[in-house]
Amino acid sequence: MKTRITRRGFLATTGLAAGITLLPSVTRNVLGANEKLNIAGIGAGGKGYVDTSLCASENLVALCDVDQKNGEVGFKRFPDAVRFADYRVMLEKMDKVIDAVTVSTPDHSHASAAIRAMNMGKHVYCQKPLTHSIAEARLMTRVARQRKVVTQMGNQGHNHSDTRRLVELIKAGVIGQVKEIHVWTDRAGPVWPQGDAAMNAFKAGAGAKVPAHVDWDLWLGPAKDRPYNSAYLPFRWRGFWDFGTGAVGDMGCHNMDLAFWSLDLRDPVSAESEFAENYAEVGPAWAIITINFPKRGDLPACSLKWYEAGKKPDPALANQKTLPRNGTIMIGSKDTLYVPHYWGKGTFTSGAKTEDFSQVPVTLPRMAGSDNEGNIDANHHLEWIAAIKANKPEMAMSNFDYAGPMTEAVLLGNTAVRAGKKIEWDAKTLSITNDKEANRFVRDEYRKGWEIEGMA
Repeated sequence: MKTRITRRGFLATTGLAAGITLLPSVTRNVLGANEKLNIAGIGAGGKGYVDTSLCASENLVALCDVDQKNGEVGFKRFPDAVRFADYRVMLEKMDKVIDAVTVSTPDHSHASAAIRAMNMGKHVYCQKPLTHSIAEARLMTRVARQRKVVTQMGNQGHNHSDTRRLVELIKAGVIGQVKEIHVWTDRAGPVWPQGDAAMNAFKAGAGAKVPAHVDWDLWLGPAKDRPYNSAYLPFRWRGFWDFGTGAVGDMGCHNMDLAFWSLDLRDPVSAESEFAENYAEVGPAWAIITINFPKRGDLPACSLKWYEAGKKPDPALANQKTLPRNGTIMIGSKDTLYVPHYWGKGTFTSGAKTEDFSQVPVTLPRMAGSDNEGNIDANHHLEWIAAIKANKPEMAMSNFDYAGPMTEAVLLGNTAVRAGKKIEWDAKTLSITNDKEANRFVRDEYRKGWEIEGMA
């Protein structure tokens, strides 16, 4: 096992690495169930603070943030953690100390940070959406499997006991064959601007000075170089295609999770969309996206229709007069399931209740407290930590074998928006077959020094 050293001892015995290299092979660390992990946080403020705080049962040995003001809350919470601004330096310098990392950055930096960490043998908890591009999601899945590291995507609803019970019931056939799914969210606006509002903010923010507490070059990371614009920060980057993945990227991995998990959705064959307006730089003010999935074993082909920014399906589909801001409707041949939230407890239009299906066995694990919505985020992190200590990647149930293919499908919806037409998709080759030009949206280009190892 790795030798545990203090921050003082670490600083006294190491120097700054001259270069950043990826290890061609790694030696895995084996941990006892009662031994604490050494965890590093890539992102110390905002969601990074949440993720590291929920790992506080372990040793927080390092924190990294490109925004010293935003990261200060994490730096104060964990004063003994070594501070960094560049995660590449952190991983290289503290390689022999770190067991696992949390990645809580803007979407465009997820893959660069997580793949680098996994290639160094680190276990990874990465925020949703797992990646910024479809190709990155495929590579994340492959690297996690090859390196045999324990992974978890930050869609904490996956740990809700009511969600897990619904997955068991749907897989047992209580609503029958599902061919039609409707999922919606109130985002993007007013949470962050998209469409005309984002373009207006961009025009107004041109020429702004980089805040003294932000390292703009490091914030850009793998994204192409460009001047700072106040429209991007602190949270509005989500609407800009170069950094974020819009509403479907932000919320799809939450709201669509029940459907993907219970119906084994993956490898869609096509996607199409309606939207308010189509800009090259930003997502539209609203979009309605349909993702089509093929037959999967005994499961029929089905379509998932996504609505955002206040657009919703017909409430009558769920025998409702109105619908809440977020939810899911799954229409089966026997019954229809309605979940009026991101995740959790649902109702059946037949009037049946979850308790009526006591004959359906419990097959998925539950963590203590996971039926309390306030605890699911903590339990999601603890599930990951327990899986690391047990050296069983499958125990973390939103591991990249699940989250990677899910992210591919979710991001295909954005690709249909950006292409402005229905796209036919070949999941095996990661290519759009009816519009070769649109394949530019499948992969990102990276700045020199930020390339991702293994990315074709």
